[in-house]
Amino acid sequence: MLITSLIQDNIWTLRRAFKKNKAPIWRALERELSRPRRNRREVNIGTLAEKTDDGQVIVVPGKLLGSGEIGHKLTVCAITISESASKKIIAGGGKLVSLSSLVEHFPEGKGVRLIG
Repeated sequence: MLITSLIQDNIWTLRRAFKKNKAPIWRALERELSRPRRNRREVNIGTLAEKTDDGQVIVVPGKLLGSGEIGHKLTVCAITISESASKKIIAGGGKLVSLSSLVEHFPEGKGVRLIG
């Protein structure tokens, strides 16, 4: 019940951000979060390492898993993150941020990539 409430709060945050800033990434992310949980994406750290460059800001609309290694810094926002994935992101010099923090720092969505 608590996770469902958090997801609903995130959906409303994204909806308000889209209406205010007209940033298509927030609308796309809202639609991803509105999908059933069983249809949400799972992304491994190894996939992030292959598809990203140093210093990028990434949103994973599902679960971030710890399989693989990463050798560069990323700022990552994910709906859920495994413990091993969070340790690897931080050990690589990156940081984990909440969705509300991400929307606050990048209101127009410029420089934010949706992966998954």
